[in-house]
Amino acid sequence: MYISAVIITKNEERNIERCLQSLQGIADEIVVVDSFSTDNTKKICEKHNVKFYQQEWLGYAEQKNYAHSLSTHDIILSIDADEALSSELQQTLLHLKSTEKQSFVCQVSRLTNYCGKWIRHCGWYPDKKIRIFNRNDAKWTGAIHETLDYSTGNEVIQLKGDLLHYSCYSIEEHILQANKFSTLSAKECFEKGEKYSLFAHFLKTIWRFLRDYFFKGGILDGFYGLVICCINATATFLKYAKLAEYQRKEKVKTKGGKSLKNSGNL
Repeated sequence: MYISAVIITKNEERNIERCLQSLQGIADEIVVVDSFSTDNTKKICEKHNVKFYQQEWLGYAEQKNYAHSLSTHDIILSIDADEALSSELQQTLLHLKSTEKQSFVCQVSRLTNYCGKWIRHCGWYPDKKIRIFNRNDAKWTGAIHETLDYSTGNEVIQLKGDLLHYSCYSIEEHILQANKFSTLSAKECFEKGEKYSLFAHFLKTIWRFLRDYFFKGGILDGFYGLVICCINATATFLKYAKLAEYQRKEKVKTKGGKSLKNSGNL
């Protein structure tokens, strides 16, 4: 079995080398599709003899699908620049490569490093992700958190070992990320026609904290467990606050249009 590792990048100089090093001896080729990074991402990739392409940002799902089309082999290992294979996962993949399977999907457990601490609770572990598949049987879909749409007839194999995820290097970085993704999530909800509810806004925010901190064990991750659960709950609060804002703006725009029509100006 031959494997093409596929990575999409944009200004990943602090992460990409660790990712590429973990793929050595595992991937038969490494394809990087970069959205015109302005840091040293390209230079680092060229040092590791990867197939490096540049493409304007198409969105998470479409960028990954485009990258798959550039690979030589049908079996894809989809990995993010801020991820790396653990030694146990490397050994598991070497064993997998010795088989003749060609139609399957493989799921891995992702272990996140947050500000230097491995997080094993908060609903973050095991964060199961499908990352190995035949590109002829699968396609990425979704605007924000892309998911893999694959043939239901394929066997799903849980691989031993963790995919190491180096997410946030500081609390401030997590806050900025929460603000960014809450905006994207709110826009997606608005475009789908989801209606804002003050009661649901309050309830979902509170439930997010209680679920992650108590029921999913965030309390066991100490100080950073508390920080993560508070920021995640805040992200939920912001998502629905922004949804309400989008809907209010839409109402003002609609009323404005009706007023112009009534005045005879349209």
